[in-house]
Amino acid sequence: MRIAITGHRLLPAETERLVGQELDKLLTAQAGPVIGISCLADGADALFAQAVLAHGGELVAVVPASEYRDGLPEQHHATYDHLLSAAKEVRRLPFRESESNAHMEASNLMLTLADELWAVWDGKPARGYGGTADVVQAARDAGLPIKIIWPDGASRS
Repeated sequence: MRIAITGHRLLPAETERLVGQELDKLLTAQAGPVIGISCLADGADALFAQAVLAHGGELVAVVPASEYRDGLPEQHHATYDHLLSAAKEVRRLPFRESESNAHMEASNLMLTLADELWAVWDGKPARGYGGTADVVQAARDAGLPIKIIWPDGASRS
């Protein structure tokens, strides 16, 4: 099963804990090997990638732009670097700037590689182009199965 992830960034610590537990439960229930497809950003992307690796799955990293890492929070750089080095495959898009269009194109690529999309999503509209709601809509438009993950007690800052 090839699963792409989309979801919110900058999650409060308690929400990260709840989402991590839910991802662990969902991956434990998966039959057969899992290939996780992620852009490795802080929040949902990294939580998913870490859970896939912890469950013995393989990771495909999609890097939206050459300056992508620079746009992530500095405290996330070590995690990003670790996950990128653990990826079995890395797909790099031709964009230089890490901006909304590059992020949406990366999400579109992930959707073409995936059998299913998991969305760590509170159900609200995207805060900007290429946000979680836009990726969920693109998956719906493509007829891709979607699993929404937003545990009880989760919040977004």
